[in-house]
Amino acid sequence: MNSTKHTLTQFDEELEAVREQVMQMGGLVENQIRLVMEALFNNDVPLMERVIDNDRLVNGMEVTIDEKCVQIIARRQPAANDLRLVMTVIKTITDIERIGDEAKKIARMGIQLSRREHFHAPRYTEIRHAARVVLEMLHQALDAFARLDVSTVTHVIRQDELVDNEFRTVLRYLVTLMMEDPRTISGALEMLFIAKSVERMGDHAQNMAEYTVYLVKGRDARHISVEEIEDELQQIESLQQQNFI
Repeated sequence: MNSTKHTLTQFDEELEAVREQVMQMGGLVENQIRLVMEALFNNDVPLMERVIDNDRLVNGMEVTIDEKCVQIIARRQPAANDLRLVMTVIKTITDIERIGDEAKKIARMGIQLSRREHFHAPRYTEIRHAARVVLEMLHQALDAFARLDVSTVTHVIRQDELVDNEFRTVLRYLVTLMMEDPRTISGALEMLFIAKSVERMGDHAQNMAEYTVYLVKGRDARHISVEEIEDELQQIESLQQQNFI
């Protein structure tokens, strides 16, 4: 048998099962974002409460996957690529769980906003757009992890800049609103918390994309510019094509 051919073993099956669970957890959180945005824009309090209740499922999946990763490390003592996969999974599920937490926060703030009598015309347009961008970022980050493909990572990182810009737009609007009408302060602050939660979701999706660079290329992409990431990925790809890596 060709020594370079991948042989399916029980260890491989355990790793693949963990990867599949990460994707399931990510899909659950994607749905949480869709539900909470629908609930917020339609002022649907029962749906907001459903999002809050569903968060326990996200937390449960994180605990389950984390425990399996610990078992794999203890029993299999993975090295090299396998160890990078396990470490990437542990980091990734932490960010997925935190995105779920932000969706729950949005639901809670939405419930409070529904009770406000003196808060009108909230800045939903930018929040809606930012949430759509975050959903795309999360989906692309999960897809990159599933396919072991870093080609879209820099696109995810650049999309986070769009989310940050939308947050700043909402912030300026809400500050003006509070200055013009002090009765809106409490509601505007709750809307600000919602916008900040969406912005944080984008940060976590970016983290997930960067972890995939570490998984596939063995390079820690955190705390460096997107231009540096692009340059290094191009250099690594060039070396691989020349059979140097």
